[in-house]
Amino acid sequence: MASRPVTAGEIGPDETRFDPYATGSPRNAAVPDSDQPTAPYLDALIAYGFRGSTRFHVPGHKGGPGADPGLRSALGPNALALDLPQDLEGIDLGPSPTPYERAEQLAADAYGAARTWFLTNGATQGNHALCLALAPLGAHAVVQRNSHASVIDGMVLSGGVPHYVAPTYDDELGMAHGVTPAALEEALAEASATGTPARAVFIVSPTYYGLAADVAGCAEVTHAAGAVLVVDQSWGPHLGFHPALPPSALALGADAVLTSTHKIVGSLTQSAMLHVAGNGAGPPRIDPAAVARVVRLMRTTSPSSLLLASLDAARRQLAIHGEALLDRTLVAAARAREAIDAIEGCSVVGEDLVGAPGVADWDPLRIVVDVRATGCTGYELASALRASHDVQVELATQATVVLVLGVDQPTEPLDRFTHDFAQIVARVARPGEGSALARSPAALRNEVAATPRDAFLGETEVVGVDDADGRISAEAIAGYPPGIPALLPGERITVELVAYLRELSAAGARLHGASDPAFRTITVLR
Repeated sequence: MASRPVTAGEIGPDETRFDPYATGSPRNAAVPDSDQPTAPYLDALIAYGFRGSTRFHVPGHKGGPGADPGLRSALGPNALALDLPQDLEGIDLGPSPTPYERAEQLAADAYGAARTWFLTNGATQGNHALCLALAPLGAHAVVQRNSHASVIDGMVLSGGVPHYVAPTYDDELGMAHGVTPAALEEALAEASATGTPARAVFIVSPTYYGLAADVAGCAEVTHAAGAVLVVDQSWGPHLGFHPALPPSALALGADAVLTSTHKIVGSLTQSAMLHVAGNGAGPPRIDPAAVARVVRLMRTTSPSSLLLASLDAARRQLAIHGEALLDRTLVAAARAREAIDAIEGCSVVGEDLVGAPGVADWDPLRIVVDVRATGCTGYELASALRASHDVQVELATQATVVLVLGVDQPTEPLDRFTHDFAQIVARVARPGEGSALARSPAALRNEVAATPRDAFLGETEVVGVDDADGRISAEAIAGYPPGIPALLPGERITVELVAYLRELSAAGARLHGASDPAFRTITVLR
């Protein structure tokens, strides 16, 4: 993507000590596209790590000698040599722009953002920060009902007041899609009717199943209501880097976007990025300084240099070689989908759903297999794959098996999968049509009796689930499948809700977030 112009006030004087998270910190000018092949932070780590410096700073392993021999053998000496602390001259200290500053700016330019932050506690850290920045104590926000748990946790931290908007729901497959602009408009109107209009909207696109919402339509509705749009694009850090993929949410009008770089693009687990958009000639709708303030609050003072370096390197590979690598992956994915479709009882879903409510586009790097016609559940097939072939899938539900591909997906494992999967289905399939565990979309609108913060931090007690009817939940419980939170802090518990959670558990779903995984008890407000 082209470099952007620098806005007034963005560049400050050179400083000897630079804190990239401090409010009002200087930012370097946009870097030229010719700098995208560089990885300034990674290069600075390498220059320091291997030049033989005598280390009297943390960490205690001193670049490897003090580490356990088993760890040294497992990670190798190079990784330990590059495990460096922050505040080292020539890496993240020194005249601006430092290598760290340049690395974040390169990421911003690659993604088309005004400002990008590297995150070492995943997109979770970004969701917490954005809730604090955009939905502070008493402020209202519209939140997609199946948002990541970190958004609800962020509301607990911030004291914001969420108004939930339900995604569209596929009863046949038991999966949630995106929020429609019409549903979002209705939710924003409901928030305004309380006398306190929503300041922000939090939606998810693409979903776990690779289905993208109408982000452009949601952005239009959000901005018309005077709010800002945050898109959790954790499952799409590669979007916008190939013409066959959906565009990035930033390109479609989102004001802030989270990308879990590690999920698809190849950075190390737990690393992610937070991007804030510009606004043409005008000031951005989200103040980068306000976000910087809370990112600093939510970060560790000992960020992993290995995670940060992996973000810098993943950005370089995506910006320079992303289209070529994705080309190869897309060809392999198309061949795998064709082979899976030829297996009796199986069909790949995704592209055929585009145009359905809540589905504006799809990501071919997700392979979602509808297995209902095999007469088996996705759980059974995934278990058989693990036991017989040591094949690990990303997700299994009552109705589906889901594969997540990487930006440079090796083709041989995909070819082996289609062969192994055909063998498993032929061996365990049984006559009869399976079904998904479906829940009416109307049941996704539980009564909200308290804010997440009041419910989570209030005086609580543990009661038997049979005695919880009418009580206010102090915990969040989501069943996988379908992955939609069945209960959130502050919502009122009903007999019907308890029965649904029991049905999910009996079918083999795990109750994520439940204080009692066996679901015999539940934590409620006193």
